[in-house]
Amino acid sequence: MRYRDAGVDISAANRAKSEIKKLVSQTFNAQVLRGFGAFGGFFSLDRLPKDAVLVSSMDGVGTKLKIAFAANRHAGVAADLVYHSVNDIAVHGAQPLFFLDYLATGKIRGRILTEIVRGLAKACREVGCALVGGETAQMPGFYAPNEYDLAGCIVGWVPRRQILDGRRIRPGDTILGLPSLGLHTNGYSLARKALLEQAGLALSRPVPELGRTLGEALLAPHRCYLPVVQPLTQKGLVTGLVHVTGGGITDNTPRILPKSCSAEIWLGSWPVPPLFDMIARLGRVRQEEMLHTFNMGLGMLMIVPSRNLEKVAAALKKQREKFWVVGRIARGKPEVRYVQNR
Repeated sequence: MRYRDAGVDISAANRAKSEIKKLVSQTFNAQVLRGFGAFGGFFSLDRLPKDAVLVSSMDGVGTKLKIAFAANRHAGVAADLVYHSVNDIAVHGAQPLFFLDYLATGKIRGRILTEIVRGLAKACREVGCALVGGETAQMPGFYAPNEYDLAGCIVGWVPRRQILDGRRIRPGDTILGLPSLGLHTNGYSLARKALLEQAGLALSRPVPELGRTLGEALLAPHRCYLPVVQPLTQKGLVTGLVHVTGGGITDNTPRILPKSCSAEIWLGSWPVPPLFDMIARLGRVRQEEMLHTFNMGLGMLMIVPSRNLEKVAAALKKQREKFWVVGRIARGKPEVRYVQNR
């Protein structure tokens, strides 16, 4: 018996390696010390200042992958993984250094593997991040046919004096919201249940209120906020950032609040995209549950002291970045309080 007889085709992975090597190598810079194929990735820290602090994060794409499988589109969710990870460290003032991915599947299919790596590499190049390594695991019988799981780890850095962790947030600070492009990479289990199972909608169905098919709306990319927030964090203009991911505004905002501060969010102060209204209506999902699950059209929250508000607003307008004043920091325990916008 051969390994292939048990369902693991090593040669399939080897055939894809030449194209993957080209894609990965395009993300390398002078700090990458070894090429493609080593047991580990080597990245030099010589160019970082002495007070540099490494910031890391790890995440997956979640059940958005189910939509990618059905649509047979894979590069987009791979890029989502990178953008999501970059946002997770950018909220602490960090910029990315390198990224590693993990792909597990029942049977390797060269075209899909190459498309995934192409999406990872493209996103890494965009954010200035080296794709220094990864793992592709064949696990026959563990995954459904033509399905896979995808996860990744990012490492970045920030000067110690510029670490953004919310400790400077004070009552009276303003909360600004930046728009998302859709669900990003969270809440898909509920969205699929409401739209595909309960309402019986097809991904290929054009939805006039969305201006595209349902599948296109659900596969909208996870936006990368690094180009918007980095200039502001480097100048010390914000006291906190919230990447609105799983748990929505409700659970993510308290993660950066000091013990004496709460966040007051004004419902109705920003336009909620129609996709979220569809999920709530067709799935009969209560507003409280929606706010606790989805980003509701706000992918990033910025906490800004009143003295810096004018500068931040001017910088955002210069970048043609939409934003809304969606709340304020008040005294209280670290939690979110929703109030109807006055």
